[in-house]
Amino acid sequence: MKEIPFTIASFDNFLKEKKLMASKCQECSALWLPPRSICPTCKGHQMEWVELSGKGKLVAFTVIGVGPMPMIDAGYSRDNPYCAGIVEVEEGPRISAQILGVDVAHPENIKIGTPLTADFVERGSWHFVEELAKMRKMYLAFKI
Repeated sequence: MKEIPFTIASFDNFLKEKKLMASKCQECSALWLPPRSICPTCKGHQMEWVELSGKGKLVAFTVIGVGPMPMIDAGYSRDNPYCAGIVEVEEGPRISAQILGVDVAHPENIKIGTPLTADFVERGSWHFVEELAKMRKMYLAFKI
């Protein structure tokens, strides 16, 4: 089997397959999401890919009205904001992602600790070169 490098490009390729993957240090068992090629905990170089359950809980969030180009292209704006948050996955690591299925008009109703499930959303990518800007990319999101 071909060895897959521990890079964001590899992580993005797994997202295309609708898989949430992390790197796991074979020396200290620490999990990293997004993946790391060297373990920040023990500085180990022996990493392996592990597929995560996709289940987690909301630990922080914000409602965004002026986002990056892929979000603007998807229709989000001051009049149609979206929620972004930090999710702690069941296995321990945390990652930032869009939070789907919450009432952004009433952020006081969004609760820390809410159970979430990974979702995968296809959007355009942001780039100055028009041909590259039209390319589609899979993004990680979490939904209630």
